Amino acid sequence: MILKGMTWSHDRGLKPLEAASIIFNTKRPDVTISWDARSLADFELFPLEILANTYDFIMIDHPHIGTAYKQNLLLPLDELLPENFLLEQEKNSVGQSHKSYYWAGHQWALAADAAAQVSSWRPDIFTDIEAKQPVTWNDVFKLADKLPENMKIAIPFVPVHAYSSFFTLCSQVSDGSFFKDGQELDTETGTKVLQLLGRLLEIAHPESFNMDPINMLDKMSADDTIVYCPLTYGYSTYSREGYSPKRIKFGDMPSDTGKPNGSMIGGVGLAISSKCKYPEVAAEFVMMVLDSTFQRTSYSENLGQPGHRIAWLDENVNKEYLDFYKDTIKTLDYGSMRPRFNGYIEFQANAGKEIRSFIIDKRKDYDAFIESLNKMYTKFYNER
Repeated sequence: MILKGMTWSHDRGLKPLEAASIIFNTKRPDVTISWDARSLADFELFPLEILANTYDFIMIDHPHIGTAYKQNLLLPLDELLPENFLLEQEKNSVGQSHKSYYWAGHQWALAADAAAQVSSWRPDIFTDIEAKQPVTWNDVFKLADKLPENMKIAIPFVPVHAYSSFFTLCSQVSDGSFFKDGQELDTETGTKVLQLLGRLLEIAHPESFNMDPINMLDKMSADDTIVYCPLTYGYSTYSREGYSPKRIKFGDMPSDTGKPNGSMIGGVGLAISSKCKYPEVAAEFVMMVLDSTFQRTSYSENLGQPGHRIAWLDENVNKEYLDFYKDTIKTLDYGSMRPRFNGYIEFQANAGKEIRSFIIDKRKDYDAFIESLNKMYTKFYNER
């Protein structure tokens, strides 16, 4: 019996699943599970229907759920897994991770991996220059002013992550009351966020516009030119001893609200394709991977970033990863969830391109730009 899965091509996305497949094979010698991987950019945008026709397992971003539901691409896990197991997963969710895969009365994936936009920095350099983790946005700019001439802050700003930071900051300012159920973004919030992003990118490392989180963290760990990032998806791998040239420390995102709220949650859910020929066996694998003990041991030990809260609070896991989990969990618990309607991914991709161009061109027509985003959103929402 052979099953195939698709994830993304980073050690965090691939290695824990490969290890899990080997372990599962010792329990079920009649079952072989193999994994393919796509680049982060391809993984975020690749048409889900093509993957569902090829693979039994799909690691899925929650905004794809509406499309997956409309096209009947996934199996409802609540019809395959015991109710008590699902309740345990819900109880131990990190922020809204578990909830993000619930749609139209069914659970379409489980949060094998949890993430959100958090801050990151080089702790060795911070010690050398006697810097502290910025708590507010004013602290971020004070840090930037303090840095030596050859050192910069950075923020990943390829289109999809330009959108991520825009969404995060709008959620922080407005408490998430936009782009949901047809609700548009108010001009005051959008203007404030665009102005903040403009200030950040004006002083950020010039390569920010062409980096995603993996590119940026690779560079941050490899040389001393990027020392701090206020918003990037957390990758615990870079906090582990020996993984990269220099270890990176992660913490809560900056905020002026008194709490690290608004971060756009990411992470990935483990889903089963509707074309899977052995759904009961696939469900066994899902239960093994999402088990709390497996998540805080084998999953974490093989560079995975768990989705289970027990793993995030585990002292041994945190010790291995420079307290990545306990130092960022508040941001995830206060995080914001994107819409998940059919067509949302296309809106996100187009909006990200426009936001990035707006900042690069240093435009100031805020009212007109926010109106254009709202029109774009309304169009995709009405066509869902």
